Amino acid sequence: MVYTDLLNDAVPVGTVAAQSEAVKRRRSARRVPSRQFLGLAGILGFLLVWELVPRVGLVEPRFLPPASEVIGALARDFGLTAFWVAVGETMLAWLLGLVIAIVLATVLGFIIGSSSFLRKLTNSTVEFLRPIPSVALIPLAVLLFGVKIESTLMLVVYASFWQVFIQVLYGVADVDNVAMNTARSYGLGPVARVRYVVFPTALPYLMTGVRLAASVALILAITAELVIGSPGLGREIALAQSGGAISGMYALVLATGLIGVAINLVMRWIERKTLSWHSSVRSEVIV
Repeated sequence: MVYTDLLNDAVPVGTVAAQSEAVKRRRSARRVPSRQFLGLAGILGFLLVWELVPRVGLVEPRFLPPASEVIGALARDFGLTAFWVAVGETMLAWLLGLVIAIVLATVLGFIIGSSSFLRKLTNSTVEFLRPIPSVALIPLAVLLFGVKIESTLMLVVYASFWQVFIQVLYGVADVDNVAMNTARSYGLGPVARVRYVVFPTALPYLMTGVRLAASVALILAITAELVIGSPGLGREIALAQSGGAISGMYALVLATGLIGVAINLVMRWIERKTLSWHSSVRSEVIV
């Protein structure tokens, strides 16, 4: 009798798990507004400090204009065709360089990472080339391509390549040997093993590398345009500085920051959608 009552009173395990997940989601939903409020408060606080520093005389306004003046200049830039042309040129160099780097790094990463012989053969070369700063290649880029977009692409590809390539190597090295041996025992060929065993393991590493490379690519695109003078926002910043348009210069710098934030948000969204099955993303959504 007691055993029957206990069975009748028992709650299915699936129901308990569903209720627990629902509670976690409600708690997460309550945390979101507070996080957004704190983020907004931080931005407003930064702008307030920026506004007060030149107005109280801590910094001369000719060197650091108030935030309201810079934001006004940025709003005026939004209505200029030349501004959007410069944005398009920067984003074109960013996108082309990032795609080339991702394709090269992914292919080479899987090929080299899948072979212990190739890893040992290329290890010293990778360790020598990877620490070289991309900006050190600016003279070479100018000699080869001048001030055209190809110079920017060279720097973007070089800097972004290592972000993805190293992550792919780590991902391939993290593949479980038991899983690989099991795949071999079931008769899976090299291509099938890469598709069903290696790629799912390396995908989180790959997406992390892509997200990091996206930010690095934007930095190098702006740097190349600023130093070399290739078309884009970087060149517009240099022209504004040399022409004494300090508010316009800071407005363009602020525009690059907004683009960087937008890129980071988009890449995080892509990462979450691509890795929706992965435990790290699922726990990030629930907790």
